[in-house]
Amino acid sequence: MERIALIIGATGGIGSETARALLAAGFRVRALNRDPERAKKTFAALGAVEWWQGDALNPSDVVAAAAGASVVVHAANPPGYKNWRGLALPMLESSIAAAKAANARLVLPGTVYNFGPNLPVLLDEAAPQEPVTRKGKIRVAME
Repeated sequence: MERIALIIGATGGIGSETARALLAAGFRVRALNRDPERAKKTFAALGAVEWWQGDALNPSDVVAAAAGASVVVHAANPPGYKNWRGLALPMLESSIAAAKAANARLVLPGTVYNFGPNLPVLLDEAAPQEPVTRKGKIRVAME
């Protein structure tokens, strides 16, 4: 059975490294992008990534790209890292809808934005999420 992974945000640091790892593990990798021809040229080093045209804010674009996928990786950030409050959650909601439609596992890489300055020495899943920034509060809502 062919393993297909869809990456939302493959042109970013986490997304591109995830694409490389999944390709090396034998996955067929799709990547959603508003300008797939430019992404294909700019990120040619990623190799056999299938670039799909679409917008992470449009659930139907993400659902279509996820057809047949067993994994949907949400590594997207709002364009230019602007308007997190208005864009981050709707983008994630598109990925959630796509994972549900494809019956795929959703992967959301975590960040340290969720945690305040009083972190324990060893950070684990039981560490309290006490963000002190707006972005941190949005990340808590996303997770």
